[in-house]
Amino acid sequence: MTLSAQNNEADIPKAAVYVRVSTEDQVQHGFSLAAQEESLKNYARVMGYTIHRVYKDEGKSAKDMKHRPALQELLSDAEKKMFSAIFTYKLDRFSRSLKDLILTIDKLKEWNIDFISLQDKIETASASGKLMFHIISAFAEFERNIIGERTTFGMARKNKEGGAVTKPPFGYQMIDKKLVVVEEDAEQVREMYALFLQGMSLNKLAKEGGFSVNGIKKILQNRTYLGEVTFARESSKGVHQPIVEKGLFDAVQERVKK
Repeated sequence: MTLSAQNNEADIPKAAVYVRVSTEDQVQHGFSLAAQEESLKNYARVMGYTIHRVYKDEGKSAKDMKHRPALQELLSDAEKKMFSAIFTYKLDRFSRSLKDLILTIDKLKEWNIDFISLQDKIETASASGKLMFHIISAFAEFERNIIGERTTFGMARKNKEGGAVTKPPFGYQMIDKKLVVVEEDAEQVREMYALFLQGMSLNKLAKEGGFSVNGIKKILQNRTYLGEVTFARESSKGVHQPIVEKGLFDAVQERVKK
């Protein structure tokens, strides 16, 4: 192959072809991997692509994307920008879950990977196709916002009820979703508070305790040690055992401010 031919080949965009067929599809609809593959390869070439690779999931259901190895490999290669477009026969070859489909196509948009569904006449190379992609992305953003609101609401409610919503700070461990005091570590926390109040510097406390200065400051200002839980800067009485008495905690806060 001449250098000119190599350069021309390098300029041709690459496409990945994804085909999936379940046992049920084969019986009811007569779908076959070979038929899907041939149609998609021809369509990709007509669209000006060269075939990077064909990814096949045979006998796999559309219900769960995580348990389809070829699809997971395809998405991993897409993130690595190993091709610039994905061709599939129908949207339901990817997923029958609208939520999974929307979020996956939104990821492809983020990676600048075009998505073409042959039977559904969806492609992102044209103006109308890009519009459809933007509509799908808008639904994806809406879904993420809904999930975020549910998570925030759940965490806020748990906080109101006194449950821990973050990972346990030094001095506690999480057992059955509840904060439980680790007495040896808790004693070290009390000692840090006492030594700081007696005048020991943050640097020296950090060095002796094996923490960073920022880590020590977080320990000295963490209201979890008072038996409280905090979420979105709002504190509530927790159901766990406190490690530090309120008088000592308040005195330490005054010195931290100074």
